[in-house]
Amino acid sequence: MNKSKTFISDLDHKEYPISERVSGSSINGAIISLIRAAYPEFTSEMHLSVNELNEFRKNYLSQLMGKQIGELSRLEKNVLTAMTDRSTLSEKPTTDDISDLTLGQRLADKVATFGGSWSFILTFLFFMAVWIAANVYLLGEKPFDPYPFILLNLILSCIASLQAPIIMMSQNRQEEKDRERAKKDYMINLKSELEIRLLHEKIDHLIIHQQQELLEIQQLQIDMMNDILESVRRNDK
Repeated sequence: MNKSKTFISDLDHKEYPISERVSGSSINGAIISLIRAAYPEFTSEMHLSVNELNEFRKNYLSQLMGKQIGELSRLEKNVLTAMTDRSTLSEKPTTDDISDLTLGQRLADKVATFGGSWSFILTFLFFMAVWIAANVYLLGEKPFDPYPFILLNLILSCIASLQAPIIMMSQNRQEEKDRERAKKDYMINLKSELEIRLLHEKIDHLIIHQQQELLEIQQLQIDMMNDILESVRRNDK
């Protein structure tokens, strides 16, 4: 590698491409304080690499999150890891594979689906109407379930007592899936917030870096103009 296109970091004293060089004067106060806490000899005239700066940015975000929400939980650590690895947290929506469900889970889902539909309501209304009509009008004086329809009430009670816990099984499994989705939504939102903060840091760095380059160019132009003026003065003499 051509030496003119590399530089030596003042932190780990390793060689990096010149395109990754970052001046200490272009780093904002919070991160420069973190760097100086680890390397007290580091000054604004020294340089470090972009990878080293990103590590300190990650530490800064960790400390910032720790101050705001206390000790980092597993979710926050996963977010920081995703940011470092540049991986995504969002996934395509998935549905349960029927082959992975037990017989009880499949039965609970079917009961919950049918029990919460108009088909069940209308079917049961029709069943009760036929039951009542058969015992009141069709069978006459020898009904198998005379008024007040004790057998019908017993059947209704049995169906309700069995249907309720089966539906709750299906709802509990759905709630578990909803909790997992909520965790992922939280992680994605947190990652977005941290990415925005990190983006602000990078934009500030670029602005300061560009301003420094403009000042250097301006100083170079001034020096060139002074040289030209000095040369003109000498020629006039």
